[in-house]
Amino acid sequence: MSVKDASTVGRRASRKEWIGLAVIAVACLLYVMDLSVLYLAVPSLTRDLEPSSSQLLWITDIYGFLVAGFLITMGTLGDRIGRRRVLLTGAAAFGAASILAAFSNSAEMLIGARALLGIAGATVAPSTLSLIRNMFLDPQQRTVAIGVWGTSFAAGGAIGPLVGGGLLEFFWWGSVFLINVPVMALLLALGPRLLPEFRDPTAGRLDLTSAAMSLAAVLAVIYGLKQIAQDGLAWSAALCIAAGLAVGVAFVRRQTTLEDPLIDLKLFRVPKFSVSVASNALTGFVVFGMFLYIAQYLQLVLRLSPLQAGLWTLPSSVGVIAGSMMAPVIGRWVRPAFAVAGGLVMAALGFGILTQVDATAGLPLVVTGSVVFSLGLGPVFILATDLIVGTAPPERAGSASAISETGAEFGGALGIALLGSVGAAVYRSGVTEAIPDGGPPAAQEAARDTLGGALAAAQQLPDQIGQKLVDAAHVAFTDGLHLTAAIGAIIALVIASLVAILLRDVRAGSDPDEQASSEADGADGDAYPYEALDPVPCEA
Repeated sequence: MSVKDASTVGRRASRKEWIGLAVIAVACLLYVMDLSVLYLAVPSLTRDLEPSSSQLLWITDIYGFLVAGFLITMGTLGDRIGRRRVLLTGAAAFGAASILAAFSNSAEMLIGARALLGIAGATVAPSTLSLIRNMFLDPQQRTVAIGVWGTSFAAGGAIGPLVGGGLLEFFWWGSVFLINVPVMALLLALGPRLLPEFRDPTAGRLDLTSAAMSLAAVLAVIYGLKQIAQDGLAWSAALCIAAGLAVGVAFVRRQTTLEDPLIDLKLFRVPKFSVSVASNALTGFVVFGMFLYIAQYLQLVLRLSPLQAGLWTLPSSVGVIAGSMMAPVIGRWVRPAFAVAGGLVMAALGFGILTQVDATAGLPLVVTGSVVFSLGLGPVFILATDLIVGTAPPERAGSASAISETGAEFGGALGIALLGSVGAAVYRSGVTEAIPDGGPPAAQEAARDTLGGALAAAQQLPDQIGQKLVDAAHVAFTDGLHLTAAIGAIIALVIASLVAILLRDVRAGSDPDEQASSEADGADGDAYPYEALDPVPCEA
């Protein structure tokens, strides 16, 4: 056993920790809401601020970019100076930036405010998850707490558009930002009383060069992937990704030479950690790619309004929430490897249902399939995250949490780009023959590129010819959805097999030191050296 105070090992959380968890969950819910709540406000802010098309893209995208880019830095910073301090500083900055965004009077000002929101938002996920690691020492309670944490993310994604739509019915577009202020004020008021402070007392100084390199690598790769998803494969996007990967390789090499690295690469020697991180990343890959197609199918094939489409995606959000809440119960009775593998098999079944959707009346199958795969993937994310956090030594919890979140961000961006490209290729192949000759060249090219372009081009054609193009475009897009769902099912089954094999000996609720010892005995010393000192609680 490591150098631990035996009285703290497995100590069960009190009411104070559970109330603190509720405060953390509200902050996480708000953090996710800010990723989606803006989309409904785009028409009204466009009328007021008159942004260019490029500025509008930056208004919507820069928040997510900077959240992803700063996750590793913020997680490691929390390990060094205190997780509560980083979280509360981020909360104060988030509230101030929200006020700035709400009262922006130009597109440039709103872009700057959204950038500040992204940097502040990057403190939330790693700080809250690493605080949970220290607040809930009992493994079963920790799994429940991470289930609540993950559920708050799912709930934020589900209610964000609904809350935004309700506010926009009565107030101006800036109101979608002002809802952040009272919640962050509550966190600032209750956080010092309810959330303990933890940091690594032996940590060295933050390596600013590594922080800059991690930011550059993440931003370059995710930006390039997003450009591919938006405009197709181009040299500029490929070069951006290549540059990001090159910086990433240099970053990894630098970590091996530092006495106090930004990321402790020894964590990846532990199979439980590395396999769980990969599982989360690949889960994000298939989920984000599928939701991209489902949203377009509902609006462009079934011709539902944005509000109607949003309402029909609610069942899948409920599925994620239900699956996340079931994770602690499942983990209590089933080994993590088989629980995660079972959830992935269930997700594959949901993706299989989506391969049967047709181009005219597929709403029941879309809803059923999305609920099934969401219900299956809910426990996967929670249990894999629990393994990641439980594997890392407490003084590295912030860094481990950031790695987990960054992996999911990368997986999601890669899924949108690659699965989007695969579906686009199927669409172009299927719709090309149906585009009539003699029309405007620009309209023909738009019809080849996207379903939305085909629907717009059809309006410029005689009724019968236009309807033929619409029908062909719907079928071609649905074929792309089928292939994407089939790929998702195959990936889910492959991950399930690997997890079941590689983690079959991992037990639920094992203490990190015990697990490390067992892994060291059978892994030729590859396990993480857990004898490092635990972080000491710091008084407020």
